[in-house]
Amino acid sequence: MSDDKSDKNESARPAEERNLEKAKAETGTGSGVDQPAPDQSPENVPAPTGEVRAVGVRHGMFGTSGTGDTSGYGGLVSAKVFPAAAQKPYGGWFDEVAGALEERLEATELTSAIESVVIHRGEITFHVRREDLPFVAQMLRDDERLRFEFCAGVSGVHYPDDAGRELHAVYQLTSMTHNRRVRVEVSVPDSDPHLPSLVSVYPTLDWHERETYDMFGLVFDGHPALTRVLMPDDWPGHPQRKDYPLGGIPVEYKGGSIPPPDQRRSYN
Repeated sequence: MSDDKSDKNESARPAEERNLEKAKAETGTGSGVDQPAPDQSPENVPAPTGEVRAVGVRHGMFGTSGTGDTSGYGGLVSAKVFPAAAQKPYGGWFDEVAGALEERLEATELTSAIESVVIHRGEITFHVRREDLPFVAQMLRDDERLRFEFCAGVSGVHYPDDAGRELHAVYQLTSMTHNRRVRVEVSVPDSDPHLPSLVSVYPTLDWHERETYDMFGLVFDGHPALTRVLMPDDWPGHPQRKDYPLGGIPVEYKGGSIPPPDQRRSYN
């Protein structure tokens, strides 16, 4: 009788309460809410203190100043940090790729072509000197141990506080032979935003380099026809740079008008 009563009482309990206790038992946590995510996915854990490089401080949320920030985040202050360079061994197939690349570079006396290697959130990034970019890209594509045949594109990034390295070009490479992905990154100063084009190595970069030039002002030397593709040819500036004014187009309706975002008043 007592067992029957226990079963009835258990089925009468709210489903939320029963599911909570089940979660406690399965995860070993005290609440059933705190999941052991860092243990299950260590690659998603941010770099611990001491493994980052500070490059400045960010004020606000969207880079506006004065009365332009109507979001309420104007008082937000956060550090700008980059993951620091990793040390060998990197672990897993990262060592195979890095080792093969280093061997080829040593054979051609280009040992300084790789400025640093960063391992962050389970991904590997090779920071390459701009003058050696075409050679490194061709080795990544052609070497049998590497075979990164496909470049998904190049993206621009603007870090105004990273003195002497304000503009970054980021390439996403995929090896369909070995089922691997790596990132190649090149940094150039805002005062000299030139770097070699990789269209001759990866023809798919033709329009990607044009768009990156249009939005960030990175000049890809050797591109067959480096022109703007989104903005008019005579457009001043590059809209995705951090120092580009937020701007906008005034909207008029029924005799009234809405000014561009950076000209609106603040509400706090």
